Amino acid sequence: MYTRDKTRPVKIGKVTIGAGNPVLVQSMTQTKTADVRSTVGQILDLEKIDCEIIRVAVPDMESAKAIGKIKKQINIPLVADIHFQYLLALEVIKQGIDKVRINPGNIGSIDNVKAVVKVCKEKNVPIRIGVNMGSLEKDLWAKYGKFGIARVMVESATRHIKILEDLKFENIVVSLKGSDNVVTRQAYLSFAKRFDYPLHVGITESGPSIAGAVKSAVGIGSILAEGIGDTIRVSVSDSPQSQVKIAWNILKSLKLRQKGVEIISCPTCGRTEIDLISLAKKVEKILSKINAPIQVAVMGCVVNGPGEASFADIGICGGKKQGAIFKKGKLLRTIPEKEIFPVFIEEVKKVLVEKGYTESAEKIKIPQTG
Repeated sequence: MYTRDKTRPVKIGKVTIGAGNPVLVQSMTQTKTADVRSTVGQILDLEKIDCEIIRVAVPDMESAKAIGKIKKQINIPLVADIHFQYLLALEVIKQGIDKVRINPGNIGSIDNVKAVVKVCKEKNVPIRIGVNMGSLEKDLWAKYGKFGIARVMVESATRHIKILEDLKFENIVVSLKGSDNVVTRQAYLSFAKRFDYPLHVGITESGPSIAGAVKSAVGIGSILAEGIGDTIRVSVSDSPQSQVKIAWNILKSLKLRQKGVEIISCPTCGRTEIDLISLAKKVEKILSKINAPIQVAVMGCVVNGPGEASFADIGICGGKKQGAIFKKGKLLRTIPEKEIFPVFIEEVKKVLVEKGYTESAEKIKIPQTG
């Protein structure tokens, strides 16, 4: 039975997932993998915003042969996404891939599976079994469909797992992704009662922009909140950079991982007497590249402001054309609205220095326009 701290450890390149290790953020490139320069460039950009595992599509042999060149130029584990073609799996393993996403039940004869398992054992390369609600086996639908899609997804994963276990291969990661939050959650919860393999969690084809971010946050968050999940990937119709940022915010909101500054801000209402939305956006922008685990509150009025600010390391609470700065709930000073932004950021910098993040504080440059 799955519990995050007792799942089987699986090593993917330089990182280990499962066995109580932190939930890692994963994404997937949008470039053609055979275009090594573009693919490497995108991966290096993702590394800068703390993407921790990256997957690439491998639809053909040209892409498979590019893996070695890509690996030499990046720093995070590389995963190959392969469907049906076992020869591509053999080639990417030869090229030094860190993990293979390929379903053993879909690559032909048992001899094909044995060939892949053999080289995975030799190179200590794990296999991710990736079940998707959009491509489930027809015979499982006929047998288990009356119990619901989640049951079919779990039985599909079970089938693939058995093929590998019969070959004495247990270096396995599993995912059970769907575009429906309720079905996907049911599948993960059901699977977790039966197996202790580490799980990659995501809501597939979650949609564009805001809708996709919300759907992913609800779906992935509800699964993580159950103690399930070892890696996550946000599948919004947007850039990989957006996917990574949303994923980190999901982890931060559940207090599973803390990366960068957490901004607590109110939505404003009729009581607000300063331009809070503009202020919150400016604070977020100037602190967005600071990787220090502090909480900063930007609140609009005296009703909830002081109380919310007391939970943060530093906070600003709006009043009538002025703002009050609170540090751990204690009032520091009151300042006119036009001075709020620069003065408040200087106080944030002081907090960073006090907490040992002097280098981060020095990176913050307040625009002359304020």
